[in-house]
Amino acid sequence: MSSSSGFKITDAPNPSWTYGQRVDSTPEGREWLEGEKAGWKTVDTSTEDSRKLYGLLISGIAPRPVAFVSTVSDDGVTNLAPYSWFNQVSSYPPVISISCNTLRNANPPRLKDTLTNIKATKGFTVNIISEPWVAQSNVTCVDAPEEFSEWPVSGLTKEPSIHVKAPRVKESAYSMECELLHTVDIKAPETGEVTATLVLATVKYIHVRKDVLDERGNVDPGKMKMVARMGGTLYAKVNEGYNISRPSWRDHGESIRESTEVEKSRI
Repeated sequence: MSSSSGFKITDAPNPSWTYGQRVDSTPEGREWLEGEKAGWKTVDTSTEDSRKLYGLLISGIAPRPVAFVSTVSDDGVTNLAPYSWFNQVSSYPPVISISCNTLRNANPPRLKDTLTNIKATKGFTVNIISEPWVAQSNVTCVDAPEEFSEWPVSGLTKEPSIHVKAPRVKESAYSMECELLHTVDIKAPETGEVTATLVLATVKYIHVRKDVLDERGNVDPGKMKMVARMGGTLYAKVNEGYNISRPSWRDHGESIRESTEVEKSRI
């Protein structure tokens, strides 16, 4: 069954699961638990090599949505860059977050242009990437000098925003105009050096193409063809999913209580 062209809805991994049922109750669950016999690797983040730690974090915290961020400097230089340390914080008011690492290997270390521009102008746009133009967005990862604009090399098109100075990406079917709310510096515990900055921003306007919306007015993933980031240089397609309903206590509370009583009797 497909919700739309390009997106397949499948059965959930364990559609017959009942309250309190243990993982080893299915063949798939038992196979998963067998993997524990290989042992565990425990990483002390305070002593681990920073590059190895980075790789372990981005490969384990995945998949991640990608914010394609458009900013403009005080001098009018436009900038484009993708950030996968990005998510929604709240819906009312609508607030999103992105995290920008400090360029610690630069000489001298400096803030990324995206963060410098956000702090200076207080506004930016977040554009959601779709598969047909993922190559155009990826090229903007290049470590270009501060005075260089990534727009020409990307081949993408600037579209004027309503509220912020930074343009949005016309090719993006879902763009948000954002206004800086707050920044939080993340510091190395030993030196106090700022290693990253968390940006919180209020979404002032959303621009969404009508052809990617479903009948309820929400984004249809099959039509949007958005991408996700994994570890290393790996991207992921978002073309398959399954539904798992959220239980309500009103409808399922008695069954949940009964299952926990049964589990207690086993202990």
